[in-house]
Amino acid sequence: MMNMKIKEFFKEHSNVVVAVSGGVDSAVLLALAAEYAQEVHACFVKTAFQPEFELKDAAEICSKLNIKLNSLEADVIKNDDIVLNNQNRCYYCKKLMFEKILAFAKDAGSDTVLEGTNVSDDVESRPGYKALKELGILSPLRICEMTKSDIRETARKMDLSVSQKPSYACLATRVPTGERITADILTKTEKAENILLNKGFSDFRIRYRSGAALIQINDKDYQKLILNRKEILSKLSDYYSDIMLDLKGRESNG
Repeated sequence: MMNMKIKEFFKEHSNVVVAVSGGVDSAVLLALAAEYAQEVHACFVKTAFQPEFELKDAAEICSKLNIKLNSLEADVIKNDDIVLNNQNRCYYCKKLMFEKILAFAKDAGSDTVLEGTNVSDDVESRPGYKALKELGILSPLRICEMTKSDIRETARKMDLSVSQKPSYACLATRVPTGERITADILTKTEKAENILLNKGFSDFRIRYRSGAALIQINDKDYQKLILNRKEILSKLSDYYSDIMLDLKGRESNG
């Protein structure tokens, strides 16, 4: 049933531009577009909010699907509506990013831009989704009623490398709402999180708290953190005045 809906969608929208993020949702959307659409373009919008590994994962998916990855840039740091970091930050950020993709689509001769929101996503709490709707961006996975579990299963069947990749929120989410986002905070956050990534941690966050770090990890990783405590503390101290551990751990994808 799901594949039939997807096939019908791409019959109606045969020349598409897919916004890829490096995550599983947009990877599956791109793979389905590659299978069913006639002409497919892939775009990744690089900002200071995306770590390098997201671009690397997006490039790997595009290479597997034999689709050229078009890397665009958006300077979020120069946009006060974004870096002031109020409740509508995501609205302004998504608007800036997808205006770049829409301009690319126009030059590519396509009037259809797609992104990976699915039916499991709570769009009512996402200001960024409001911006997508205002710009006319389509969400085929949501339109075709694909859930997150459907998407992961499809990714496994398609042998996509990101099939088990945890959901990821951009680096801006590490800064408390209302506190101005700076390039320095983002750089420190990416370097600090890379330290944990290189030690084998997954699905974690390092939150910025007035110059200090608040580490959030899953229950399964507490033992690993204890075993590597001294090394992690030493390396993170290069970027933060103090290192704290959130004993509640990871409870959401934010």
